[in-house]
Amino acid sequence: MSDVEPTLLRRLELTVLRRVDGLLQGDYQGLLPAMGWDSGDARPYAIGDDVRRIDWTLTARTNEPHVRTTVADRELEVTFVVDMSSSMAFGTGLHEKHELAAAIVGTLGLVAVRGGNRVGALMADSGGGRVIPPRSGREHLYRILVQLQEPARSGEAFALSEALNRAGRVAKRRGMIVVVSDFLEADEWDRVLRAISDRHTVLAVEVVDPREMEVPPVGVLALVDPETGKRRRIDTNSAKLRDRFKEAAKEQRERIAAQIASAGADHLTVRTDEDWVPALVKHMELTRRRARQGART
Repeated sequence: MSDVEPTLLRRLELTVLRRVDGLLQGDYQGLLPAMGWDSGDARPYAIGDDVRRIDWTLTARTNEPHVRTTVADRELEVTFVVDMSSSMAFGTGLHEKHELAAAIVGTLGLVAVRGGNRVGALMADSGGGRVIPPRSGREHLYRILVQLQEPARSGEAFALSEALNRAGRVAKRRGMIVVVSDFLEADEWDRVLRAISDRHTVLAVEVVDPREMEVPPVGVLALVDPETGKRRRIDTNSAKLRDRFKEAAKEQRERIAAQIASAGADHLTVRTDEDWVPALVKHMELTRRRARQGART
């Protein structure tokens, strides 16, 4: 990395992380899953030991109860699956969707590398799904962000389901997979997401633009579907048309939320016309609360 900090990375660290830093001190349960555990040495059972850690094979061999100690595996592997299809090149708010996706990846990536974790990425684009293997350090995160600066604007994008399938194969260690997409594809991404969730902690970040949820009355518009290239003219002055569009968009978002929930993944929605940091902080607080409740049960 050059002596001059990359603009996006530096801006995220100076602004976003300062706002959430109070939640990031100590452990990282507010954002990243708890550390894993590897088996360590065995020793004779003592009163007060967790019976779930009894090594039954060694106990049977020695005729004396033994428990297996554990060693914390502190290094987490975070893999970002980023939708770079043409629909992500759209935005009518403060950002385009692909810009917001890069900011999300940069922020979560900074949190991960600050904790000594490894980050990798898979870009679902027309290049066939570029893979950046997981490594640690800010310089590696910067390389990921450089490739996220421009979305794929032409050519058929790598289907989200294919990208998730490939990410599941690339992420060999149990860790965290963060999927950043508008989830507008009609392929079976939810089925693959469910399979990945069986092994990894999965966070689905849904990027939404306000014009995808309702249309303002601005006269006749010539619209182009960025995914298929189909064109259509509509009269937005029609209240009936606007109501039908709004209802269909609402049903679509509800269906996406249901698919993510049924896959067993966490769901975070961010909008291009709003400050997305409060949504991230709220999600972190909820995740931390669930982790603490789980630890008490």
